[in-house]
Amino acid sequence: MKKKLAIGISVLFALIVAPGLSFSQFKDKPLYESGMVRARTSLNPPPQARDESFWNVENEIKLYHYSDGAGKNVLVVHGGPGYPIRRPYAGLKPLAANYKFIYFDQRGCGKSTRPIDRFSSPNYYQNLLALDRTLGLGAQLADIERIRRILGDEKLILLGHSFGAFLASLYAAEFPEKVKALILVAPADLLVMPAEDGGLFGEVQRLLPENMKQDYGGFLKRYFDYGSIFSKSEADLRALNAEFGKYYAAAAATKKLSMPGDEGIEENGGWMVHAMFFSMGMRHDYRPALKNVKAPVLVVHGENDVQPEKASRAYADAFPSSRFVVIKNAGHFSFHEQPEEFSAVAGRFLKELN
Repeated sequence: MKKKLAIGISVLFALIVAPGLSFSQFKDKPLYESGMVRARTSLNPPPQARDESFWNVENEIKLYHYSDGAGKNVLVVHGGPGYPIRRPYAGLKPLAANYKFIYFDQRGCGKSTRPIDRFSSPNYYQNLLALDRTLGLGAQLADIERIRRILGDEKLILLGHSFGAFLASLYAAEFPEKVKALILVAPADLLVMPAEDGGLFGEVQRLLPENMKQDYGGFLKRYFDYGSIFSKSEADLRALNAEFGKYYAAAAATKKLSMPGDEGIEENGGWMVHAMFFSMGMRHDYRPALKNVKAPVLVVHGENDVQPEKASRAYADAFPSSRFVVIKNAGHFSFHEQPEEFSAVAGRFLKELN
């Protein structure tokens, strides 16, 4: 199914995107490449508003944020894509006496600005570029750099979960001199595409009960219907993104795992999710860019995660200075499932930075 889906998308892009962007360029060269964010001329954030619950990162773009704890800043980058964090991670609570954990909603989801509702232009290529420029990987990474400047930190300690760990890794590749350390929890299997085993969507399909697989196949066709995507609204895409949670939860249940009930599913992103998918394109390898990151990296994997261990290990192998830890009896959300063990692992790593 995944192979057929990829072929279908390939045909759509061959017909729709050309001649504005040749199909071979899209297939072999993603819209985002490491180093692009540094070339932006608008990394300095505008003046900040009086409402301290929001950062102004660009004109008319505000990011909601809150914090837990006191001490050194640790910026937490949520996953999904597009699932904001609505409660502090239980595994970080014991560390809050010495660290201030800062949670924020990425642009395009949660309480942060959603700059796109619908597209009115019939020009697919122009819509694609506008979506990537406004909500794609480059925009999200630029926001992290603007947050660093707003916080006034010379170097960031970043904790990323799932897709957020992927974002944190790409930020470190863009600004290696601005990163003090990385904690990557269940990092998304996206460093290299196409994935050998179909990635997350393929793993979910493999683990689903037989009576759900046909429905899931229909869902994937609707989810990746990129031929008509620009006729959809933010609400349409949010509904699709939330629907995936049903299948993920069923796949996780086969490993006797449960989904946390408050990971921002009701406030998930719509356009921002597909903007980042478009940014990655159909073929990329971001591993070489990570070799320039000298900061220490901790990669944490839950032994029962839907995502296989080798996906997390790929991150540890890509960074020059990394360590890899498996937390037993945990899945994708080890900070909630085994908070004491997670706190001990993260606490030891952070203490060594002093």
